[in-house]
Amino acid sequence: MSAAPYPPSWYAASAEALPPQPVLAGHIDADVCILGAGYVGLSTALELADAGYRVVVLEAERIGWGASGRNGGQVLPGYGCGETKLAALVGRDDARKLFDWSCEGMRLIHQRRTRYGIDCDWRAGHAVVAIKPRQIVELQSWQRELEQDYGYPMPGWNREELCARLDSPRYLGGLHDANAGHLHPLKYALGLGRAALAAGVRIFEASPVLRIARGANPVLHTAQGTVRCDFAVLAGNALVKGVAPELDRKIMPVGTYIAATVPLGAERAQSLIRNDMAIAYTNWALDYFRLSSDHRLLFGGRASYSNFQPPNLDWVMTRRMRKVFPQLADVGFEHLWGGTIDISLNRAPHWGRIGSNVYFAQGFSGHGVAATNLAGRIVADAIRGQNERLDVFARIVHRDFPGGRTFRTPMLVAAMAWYKLRDALW
Repeated sequence: MSAAPYPPSWYAASAEALPPQPVLAGHIDADVCILGAGYVGLSTALELADAGYRVVVLEAERIGWGASGRNGGQVLPGYGCGETKLAALVGRDDARKLFDWSCEGMRLIHQRRTRYGIDCDWRAGHAVVAIKPRQIVELQSWQRELEQDYGYPMPGWNREELCARLDSPRYLGGLHDANAGHLHPLKYALGLGRAALAAGVRIFEASPVLRIARGANPVLHTAQGTVRCDFAVLAGNALVKGVAPELDRKIMPVGTYIAATVPLGAERAQSLIRNDMAIAYTNWALDYFRLSSDHRLLFGGRASYSNFQPPNLDWVMTRRMRKVFPQLADVGFEHLWGGTIDISLNRAPHWGRIGSNVYFAQGFSGHGVAATNLAGRIVADAIRGQNERLDVFARIVHRDFPGGRTFRTPMLVAAMAWYKLRDALW
């Protein structure tokens, strides 16, 4: 088996891939073996290699091949469930700790960009915007909650203030986060991979894990080899099935899609988003967009709950883009791609351990660029004996998706349809 090419995307077309890494063949020993060479796996590997551990990473495809190399690129604090839900799950004190740690995840990205010289097109600034009056009220409530309970101010913009920065007639106002921002996700993943290799981490590509034999020394099995280790880390998220069935039941794979326009030219691109921030709006079925380094509009927001791309996807995405920017009526997409994320039932992060020596982090629920980097550090800390922070995450109660594998998808589709109807009518 040889490493496959990256799925077509503007990210893959604009990033310089690393040389293919070898396929695992035969038996090796390691202190830690990690399943998955995405943000979680590479972050964990870097932390442990720096601490002197012998680390092996097993990747089914290529470094950053999954969601880490295909996502929307928005770097945000918090988690997919939101602060109110998080406080209900763990209490206000622990919720504050978890939020503060998510901000550490954002800082960690900047530290790694600097330390390892990762050029990933970082741009500062992110806005959450509203299209309906009740969404303005919701944003104002969230703004008060963030400032009063979490010490995290996010200035509000009225319609005039927002339009001075975002040339769209669609939005009534929003909140701006100067600490958040956006990056090229595949360039960042490849930068982490390059840093991990330089630190002595052994990465094997085209080496999917078929099973794990648990015990005092877990053994991870691929088609052609095995890795015996003291600690195992499962960091494959939505793309792994069957290795740990008790984890599979806690997440749902969801397909999400992004498109990139043809190059607009610097002047036209900058006229759309004058401060180069990323934008998302508050609907349950959200749209999000930003500018690329080569002056394209990157536009995401469609979701699929099956293994198939939605029909007429290009037309649907084009129509949604032109609702936001009617001045782009003459512009089409040059790239259109998708990937699979993992969502938990409550949209909260699902991190912890199985037994005493198998660790995992999943359930990022579309809010994972900063959180995955944090997860790697926290899992690495736990392996080194510092369990306090992982224990806080492990206290979050996660239920199985109802309906099992057969019925969980239609049940989720029905739930999502209700939220979409609510967004449309209210």
